[in-house]
Amino acid sequence: MSELIRKPNLDHVDDVYQQLLQMHEGLDEAQSLKVCARLILALANHIGDSEVVLSAIELARARPAPAAG
Repeated sequence: MSELIRKPNLDHVDDVYQQLLQMHEGLDEAQSLKVCARLILALANHIGDSEVVLSAIELARARPAPAAG
């Protein structure tokens, strides 16, 4: 099993971010959620390691710690 990479590991991150934003243009909320789900499933399939995908789900669901102050 591979471990989930948690440090920045994506080339052309700004281009990818822009494409992610554009992916939602002209879509209503339901369509936007469906396209996100299809993207997630495509990437999960590409990863091919359910333990890594489950680690990513756990990370995504984690709530950030409250700010000190």
